[in-house]
Amino acid sequence: MSGLTLLAEQASSQSTGQVVGYPSLFLLVVLGSLVPVVPTGALVSSAAVVAFHQTAPFSLALVFVIASCAAFLGDMGLYLLGHRGVRSRNGSRWMRRLQERADPAHLADAQRRLDEHGVTVLVLSRLIPAGRIPVMVACLLAEMPVRRFARGDVPACLAWAAAYQLIGILGGTLFPEPWQGVLLAVALTLLIASAPQLRRRLRGSASGPTAPDDTAAEHPGH
Repeated sequence: MSGLTLLAEQASSQSTGQVVGYPSLFLLVVLGSLVPVVPTGALVSSAAVVAFHQTAPFSLALVFVIASCAAFLGDMGLYLLGHRGVRSRNGSRWMRRLQERADPAHLADAQRRLDEHGVTVLVLSRLIPAGRIPVMVACLLAEMPVRRFARGDVPACLAWAAAYQLIGILGGTLFPEPWQGVLLAVALTLLIASAPQLRRRLRGSASGPTAPDDTAAEHPGH
């Protein structure tokens, strides 16, 4: 979250490079694509807000190009690491971590959609919160060649960058000050990211409480 704090504090500066720094934006999106420690969507939206308020030409275009290229590079790096694990007899640490991050129900759904629609499912996986990793694991388990995955991931990363940049442009349009738009963009992207968890909680509440006594009786001590 330190990158987002920096954006909010410096959003009124005179250039996008001073706010995030194009190299910093690139590196943070790559890192966030590899490991889930950086809210990449919020970073892209925030950078788009600031770029919207700048007079420098092509600022928004640069944010789009940098974000999409960084997302693609991160995806490919993660897929190559997982692909090596699939081909290895003993697997790999990266492949195990990917499978641990993929919810079993989402993974089964991703495998079904991959069978039905092929690599086009990658586009939706990037746009749906928590959809990227299950689809990537499904592609790895199906032993999809790296080149085929890359062909599907290019439009996925372009669509992802465009979607979060539009959120940033919306924030820039609604507020006169860049920092206000940054706060709105961050709030919207974090809300989108938390949507799957909220949906699961609502479904759990609607289905009613489980029977804890029976579970405890069947599995004592767990």
